[in-house]
Amino acid sequence: MASATSLKHGPPPETPEAIRTRSKVIIAFWAVIIFLGFPVWWQTTSIYRARLPVQEMIDWADGKACRPVFPLEIFFRTPSMQVSEAQQLIRTTQHALDDLNEFSAHHLRLKHVDSSQTTDTSAGDGVASFEEEDIQETADAALTVRLIPQENAAAPSSELHSSATRLDIYYPPSQTAALSYSKPPLAAFIAGELQKLFSEEQATIAHILSNSNTAASNLQPSGPGVQPSSGQQSPGGTALNSASPELVESISRRLTRSLKYAETYHLTFSLFTPGSEPSSWDIETAIQEYLNPLLEAFAPISNFSVDTQVQLYASFSPTAPQPEYDESQAAWTLRKEDLSAFINAAEWPLSPSIGSGPTINFVLYVPDPSQSPLVVKENQATSWLIPQWGGVAILNPPLSASNPYNPPYLSKESLRPAFMTFSHQLLTLLGTPATPSSLPFRLQTLIRIRAATLLLSASSTMGSLARLTQSLPSIPIPATVATSVSTTLSHLASACTDLREGRFSAALASARIAEKEAERSFFEKSMVGQVYFPDEHKVAVYLPLLGPIGVPLIIGLIKELKRVLSEWKKRKSAKQ
Repeated sequence: MASATSLKHGPPPETPEAIRTRSKVIIAFWAVIIFLGFPVWWQTTSIYRARLPVQEMIDWADGKACRPVFPLEIFFRTPSMQVSEAQQLIRTTQHALDDLNEFSAHHLRLKHVDSSQTTDTSAGDGVASFEEEDIQETADAALTVRLIPQENAAAPSSELHSSATRLDIYYPPSQTAALSYSKPPLAAFIAGELQKLFSEEQATIAHILSNSNTAASNLQPSGPGVQPSSGQQSPGGTALNSASPELVESISRRLTRSLKYAETYHLTFSLFTPGSEPSSWDIETAIQEYLNPLLEAFAPISNFSVDTQVQLYASFSPTAPQPEYDESQAAWTLRKEDLSAFINAAEWPLSPSIGSGPTINFVLYVPDPSQSPLVVKENQATSWLIPQWGGVAILNPPLSASNPYNPPYLSKESLRPAFMTFSHQLLTLLGTPATPSSLPFRLQTLIRIRAATLLLSASSTMGSLARLTQSLPSIPIPATVATSVSTTLSHLASACTDLREGRFSAALASARIAEKEAERSFFEKSMVGQVYFPDEHKVAVYLPLLGPIGVPLIIGLIKELKRVLSEWKKRKSAKQ
């Protein structure tokens, strides 16, 4: 009975002093949490996000900030014509060019250059205008045309210099009398020749613009009240449609084979042989004589570093098909479908990349005398291109009954055919147009193509970065990213202005910096790490730490609030 009675009695009532002590403890804990813990946690875990011009970045990506145009200056020199005749011819030729051109973003502007005065004829809008000003031929001039009368010529003819951006037009002197006609034959001939020279460049730029993310906005008409139409044919698409299918296929294949643009490329020349000879080659002299002139011509576009290596006893891969002897060709042959397995990547020391720029590999293979000569079965070729990687050339040294062995040393003269092949492969891998025959002309075209590519690439990267920062508000944006974005937008604007004013080398330099800064800002390490850190990970980190501490504090606060509420109700009922 005593035990039952004791169970009915509760614990002794708390003294007022104990109640006040417990309340002070609970209030102290929560005061520390609210006024000290929470601010410290907020300050130490808050993510710094620098302000970015998001709308401007999206405008560049959507093509609203810049519409790439390529006004090409063509200088005309007419020493045997009167100024009035030259003006009439250039004006008529400009009209004929405008009628042939279906790509408004790429247009030719004809300018007459004379020793005493310069006449600027521009009929891009259908109206000819003449302005006398001092115009000097610059590196950005697309072409210089010289009109040369030829007494014995029956019809006009042209000759493009292989070592300069100069086109000589030979014409019968009698055709100057027909310049007063509305469509003189000489003007039509010149317009046709110019259109033919720049047709691949126009189609390439149209292809690049049409395939870019900003193509729809770049190529659609712009202006107040103009809305893009999904069914409207863009000028770039029109230019591609007007080009021959063979040209479009050639451009697509060339762009697929070429490497992405880089400010610096690393060229690796490798000599491989399955035996012990040849063990040395005159590579330094060969590079200096056969390759350096080409690399110097590329200086306005890219820089190059060169390294070489010799690998003896370099055998084929065991899994690769072995050469087969073809009696009809009296040679050892490799089938085209087996060329992809020719490079023994597992054993041949071919570095995929050296430094920051991409590596272009050139392999010179000297077969064993027992498998020489070695050619491709289908076309008897001794070289082939590996897209976006490099090129391979097979050197079959002359063998005889008296000397059935490979030479121990390859001279500069014996390397000449291989290096001519490597030069052609290098041009292809760098995206150089296939036509025309003039290398300086093709390199000037490549400057404009690269400027357009980098401009569109940097603009697209800015749009991707803007959308990334909007979709992931938890990732940090360091001040360095804001600085890189500002630099990118500044150089994008400069590149667009330089393109519009015909300064293509300056446009390439600005676009190169814009692309570099855009890539740097998009792949900032502190941002990339946070992209793959979802909120579930944060909960997994905080819950084990805050759970054991938070539960007692919250339960104690709830009990204290209930006690205060109960006392308040008692006092209220006592007053009533």
